[in-house]
Amino acid sequence: MPVSKQVQAGASGLSLSALFRTVMPMSPQSFIRRPFRWSQGNAALWIIAVNVLVFAVSIIAPESSWWLALNPVNMLSGMLWQPLTYMFAHAGVGHLFFNMLALFFFGTAVEKSLGTKEFLVYYFLTGILAGLFSLLVYILTGAMGAYLLGASGAVFAILLAYATVFPESRIFIWGLIPVRAPLLVLGYAAIELFSEFTSYNASVAHLTHLAGFGFGWLYFLARFGVNPARRFFRPK
Repeated sequence: MPVSKQVQAGASGLSLSALFRTVMPMSPQSFIRRPFRWSQGNAALWIIAVNVLVFAVSIIAPESSWWLALNPVNMLSGMLWQPLTYMFAHAGVGHLFFNMLALFFFGTAVEKSLGTKEFLVYYFLTGILAGLFSLLVYILTGAMGAYLLGASGAVFAILLAYATVFPESRIFIWGLIPVRAPLLVLGYAAIELFSEFTSYNASVAHLTHLAGFGFGWLYFLARFGVNPARRFFRPK
């Protein structure tokens, strides 16, 4: 399927051709905004499957989390794979379940809209950058014993992408209260920001969640020339 063809992201979604705005061939933006050849697969489902498999392995061999989780000392000692592998390790069933639930409902929709290649680049780039951002914070604050694990940074970036592509989508909280996707995403961001400055639970990486939002926002600006804020608050 040619990339120039519009792929509508639902009734109120953003088309692929609308995302890839025309830029001058020799401009600095031409490389960054060059669209991938269109492909449609089930990458989100495969990512979920790998996460579940890794969690099963961690139950059988708990020491595997030590190798996978992102830790400043281990990273500085040469375990350079951890900014990627931390995204597949989880602290418990609840941690895994809610991340994968969000990836199933929102990630699959984003993948269908953007295409599998774009989705994979977005998911892993935002997740890795969120991990590296957290690593830098740990080093600067002396939290060398911290271990970061979970797909939350990338998942929060997926939430940002969903709200940007589907700004008029309604999400039902507890199955009862309809909330526009952008309001839900902004609400999550506000809660994470508040929690970062008020929570004493160091195991909850609120800054990683916020970094996922932030890098997702930058991705849409740099890659597509789309400001999510204008999608969130566009006039009806």
